[in-house]
Amino acid sequence: MAAQLIARARVATPDGVVDPGWVLVEDGAISAVGAGDPPDRPDARTTDAKGAWVVPGFVDLHCHGGGGAAFTSTDPAQVRHAVDAHRRHGTTTMLASLVSRPVPELVEQVASLRELVADRLIAGIHLEGPFLSAARCGAHDPAVLRPPDATSVDTLLSAGKGAIRMVTIAPELDGAVPAVKRLVDAGVLAAVGHTDALAEDVVPAVDAGASVATHLFNGMRPLHHREPGPIGTLLDDERVTVELICDLVHLHPTVVRLAARHAGAGRTVLITDAISAAAAGDGVYDIGGLEVTVTDGIPTLAGGGSLAGSTLTMDAAFRNLVQGCGLGVLEAVAAASTRPAELLGLGTVTGRIAAEYAADLVLLDETLHPSAVMHRGGWV
Repeated sequence: MAAQLIARARVATPDGVVDPGWVLVEDGAISAVGAGDPPDRPDARTTDAKGAWVVPGFVDLHCHGGGGAAFTSTDPAQVRHAVDAHRRHGTTTMLASLVSRPVPELVEQVASLRELVADRLIAGIHLEGPFLSAARCGAHDPAVLRPPDATSVDTLLSAGKGAIRMVTIAPELDGAVPAVKRLVDAGVLAAVGHTDALAEDVVPAVDAGASVATHLFNGMRPLHHREPGPIGTLLDDERVTVELICDLVHLHPTVVRLAARHAGAGRTVLITDAISAAAAGDGVYDIGGLEVTVTDGIPTLAGGGSLAGSTLTMDAAFRNLVQGCGLGVLEAVAAASTRPAELLGLGTVTGRIAAEYAADLVLLDETLHPSAVMHRGGWV
């Protein structure tokens, strides 16, 4: 693979913005980053960024599909299509999220996806269900929800053979705390979500090792000034990283700003919660057997039901955080790249622009729209 040199860029590094700066890529990794004039490397293919931002490739912990394809498909070509759709929007690392289904069906889906984890197409699997509250199920079929009994948890973990990286659980369900402990012991992120819990239900789950809030605010008992519930409890606990769907539909900009500023760069993660309609257009889609209608880019359950995921891409989430919510570009980099990479145990591999990191890069124009995407040293 030929060396690549990106010159005359605004480079978002761990130490701040280097402007003008340059990035040298060799053998799929960043070999050097510097300020001012780039080194003389006639062997490298040079890209003149012309003042564009260069930020780390985005890391999406919560995505169900895109480009018209869903991760629930057991057809590898469909999964690749969805990954490619998001990669063109800057997502270079992602988990494949599955929705609630009967355990045998999830076992089949997990078995299919784990091969793609081994191939490094996806970084792992996120099970968003079936261990969720029927009272806050959103676009999950309430008929297939169940408590996280030990047999079901172990069956799914065994099917994953290490490919399952995160599981969302409603902490008020019977067996939730032991399930959290089992997941954490297996090296899996335990997340709290789709829950009607009181604060007294959430704290034991966090004490047991739950460390992620699945799309904070959405699919949760609302915040109340006399009962903080999951929102207040998770947001205020320094051990928990909070996911935010920053499409400015699921959350008002003020809510995003309040949550992100309270949690800070070390605990805030942008996600898409995208369904197959992302980068595909309006129409009728299926999520876990439920019909979803997408109108003007907003997916809802057929018949005027609840929001059903999003059509968000990570570049739009990044842009919305900066332009719509007033946070800085470096704060957006932390939320879209650095912190989610750390959660996945990839904090020394990707999510930063520094020497020896994977060459996962996004060039953003002055409006923060992607003009080019690099994955492992190759232009997408």
